[in-house]
Amino acid sequence: MNMLVCPIDYRYGRKEMKQVFSNEARIQKMLEVEAALARAHARLGHIPKEAADEISRKASLEYVKPERVDEIEKEIRHDVMALVKAYSEACDGDAGKYIHLGATSNDIIDTATALQLKDALDIIEQDLIALGNTMSGLAKKHRDTVMLGRTHGQMATPVTFGLKIAVYLDEIRRHLERLREARPRICAGKMMGAVGTGAGFGEDALEIRKLVGEELGIDMAIATGQLVGRDRYIEFVSLASNIATSLEKFATEIRNLQRPDIDEVAEAFDAEKQVGSSTMAHKRNPITSENICGLARVLRGFLTPQMESAVLWHERDLANSSAERFTLPHTAVLLDDILLKMEDVFRNLAVKPDNMMRNLERSRGLIMAEAVMLALTTKGMGRQDAHELIRQLSMKAEERKAHLKDMLMESEEIRALLSPEEIERIMDYRNYTGKAGEIVDMVVREWEANR
Repeated sequence: MNMLVCPIDYRYGRKEMKQVFSNEARIQKMLEVEAALARAHARLGHIPKEAADEISRKASLEYVKPERVDEIEKEIRHDVMALVKAYSEACDGDAGKYIHLGATSNDIIDTATALQLKDALDIIEQDLIALGNTMSGLAKKHRDTVMLGRTHGQMATPVTFGLKIAVYLDEIRRHLERLREARPRICAGKMMGAVGTGAGFGEDALEIRKLVGEELGIDMAIATGQLVGRDRYIEFVSLASNIATSLEKFATEIRNLQRPDIDEVAEAFDAEKQVGSSTMAHKRNPITSENICGLARVLRGFLTPQMESAVLWHERDLANSSAERFTLPHTAVLLDDILLKMEDVFRNLAVKPDNMMRNLERSRGLIMAEAVMLALTTKGMGRQDAHELIRQLSMKAEERKAHLKDMLMESEEIRALLSPEEIERIMDYRNYTGKAGEIVDMVVREWEANR
């Protein structure tokens, strides 16, 4: 019986990101680092080129079996030395004796982690682009779809659904910018030995570090103890937490707008087969958006242990190791998962312009109080006087359950300054969305230029 415990193993995440952080991928990356180190030694004349070639040929799970690495680790209780021994066994001749020359465990572990994070960020970048493209299309489609703006959970003034999505799209653009800027800091390896001096590599230590970085296509940290500075991993988890928080914000808005008393958007629902509730057969729940919110909260929970993993004794201790086996892969897998789900929600979102207009009308024109107040100021009334007059008329409309327009038409002070035609124009919701359409256009152009 397969005793799976973690939901990531059987419920959340997709295989592409899970593969990046699988045990097999971790071993493969470590083999690649060891091989790059051997080639650097060979280029500098420290070891025979033939030995480096053999080490490079055998830098594969085809030759270095994870089962053999595990078997050795159970005996010696050291994961990197287990890998080195299994790797040495796989090499023909005496090439194996040159593996890991001058290195310490975290030269290999941290540099391999940098390669894994590089692969993870490649996937996350593509996820962000896909989500942004979907949101861009939605913003353009609903550029001028008028809906009720809400502040404090109350009716505010008109907005457009396109602007709402454009605000979110611009946030995704900033996340994409942050990811690209942070990539070289996050994906940095190290090759400076036991305490960061490079003594084990001799006079060519700095050149070895440079060559290994070039071989692997990543930056190498300039100054370290035995470990790469964990501020880099904190930045990764912080970036992921920031993105996850945006996704939770978007999903929360979808959940609210899907409420039956609002009913302006809805997640896709398979009416033929999908079940909303085990007892309430009528239910159509925003389950994907709810799932995004829940997983975003779990993801952010990894930020604290990752921060605490930066606080180590002297040049290193092992308190970070066990925590990071959770924080880094779980963060990446969960972020990829909810990015895909958010894109799916927006791509299949049912937008209901008729219900948006219905909710605007439910305000009985009160949401246009600001528009009327400002129109009065253009006619010479002081701003404070106009505010008080419209406040009184709004309260009267609320008390009578009447439309604000009717109160305006009844008011002698209003009719002295505004004609019925002007009142009709001012009270049209579509005439009070400001520069919303232009802002949508600007955000979309910025996205398309920088995605």
